[in-house]
Amino acid sequence: MLLYIHGFNSSNQSDKAVQTAQYIQQHYPNLTFHQPQVPTSIHDAMALLTALTERAVAEGEPVRFIGSSLGGYFASFLAEKYGGKAVLVNPAVKPYDLFEEFLGDQYNPYTGEHYQVVDEDRIAVAEYDTNVIRHPDRFLVLLQTGDEVLDYRQALHKYHCCELHLEPNGDHSFVGYEQQLDKICRFLQLP
Repeated sequence: MLLYIHGFNSSNQSDKAVQTAQYIQQHYPNLTFHQPQVPTSIHDAMALLTALTERAVAEGEPVRFIGSSLGGYFASFLAEKYGGKAVLVNPAVKPYDLFEEFLGDQYNPYTGEHYQVVDEDRIAVAEYDTNVIRHPDRFLVLLQTGDEVLDYRQALHKYHCCELHLEPNGDHSFVGYEQQLDKICRFLQLP
C-alpha cells in the first residue's frame, strides 16, 4: 500500500498528488494506492490516515508513504509507528509553531472549503511529533533551499541521519517533483 498525504490547505488534486497517481497507475497498476482528501481537523486527519494504514497492516501489506509539507510530518509519524518507508517532500518539522499564524478563518482554494484553525489544532498536531527519528533507514527526505514556506534547515537538522536529497533554489512545491518519481519509487521498493 502506498499512501500519498498532501499538505496543509492543499488537496488530493494538487500537482504532486496527481503526478504521483498518474505515475503509479502507469508503472505500478496493481499497487494499492490511496490519495485521500485529508480533513482539516488534525484528529480527523490522523484518524483517516491511521485507519488506512492499519487496514493495510492487518492485511499483511507493506506500508509506504509519500508526504508533502504537513503530509510529510504525518508520514514521519506513521512510518515510525507502523514501519514501512516514507518519502518526505519539504516536510514540516514543527507545524505546531506555525499554526499560530494561521489561527482563525481559512479557505482552501483547491476544495473551496471555509474552515477555522483553532488553538486546539496546534495542540493536537504536537501529539504526532516524532522528536527523534529512531529508524532513519525508513526515510528519504527531498528538500529545496528555496522553500518559501518552511525553513529547509529544520528538516536538514531533524533528518540528518536519513537519506537526504537537497537541491538549491526551488520552492515549497518542490520544483521538478515529477522527475524524482523514479527515485522515490525505487527507495520505497515498490513491487
